[in-house]
Amino acid sequence: MRGVSFWFFATATIYVAIGMVWGIVMSATMDHSLAPAHAHLNLIGWVTMGMFGLYYHNVPEAAETHLAKFHFGVSTLGLLMIVPGIVMALRQEGETLAKAGSVLTVLSMLIFVFTVFRNRGKAVRAAGRNRE
Repeated sequence: MRGVSFWFFATATIYVAIGMVWGIVMSATMDHSLAPAHAHLNLIGWVTMGMFGLYYHNVPEAAETHLAKFHFGVSTLGLLMIVPGIVMALRQEGETLAKAGSVLTVLSMLIFVFTVFRNRGKAVRAAGRNRE
């Protein structure tokens, strides 16, 4: 795994490690008040970004574009804004950061949708190569 596929997958592993430690801390302290932020970290950071990495690994033509690098930046910034933004919202400190992170996270998914459809023929060829 190289390039943007590596960066998506590698950062996903970091996010899930942080999420797991956070979950253990919540359990140990019996304070689950930040569970929604923890869940978003694991879902967006681990599952979604990990899936992006696997897709780009399996469709290397898509990973070699400037859009893929932009996608990584938007995804990362969105996650780094939405998770602390949710914490702030749960603590009644405002929702602006969570809203901005949400917009970037949706933009990231729209970039991915565009990428998947734009590269659908390449994905089929990549699947054929993987079967050989």
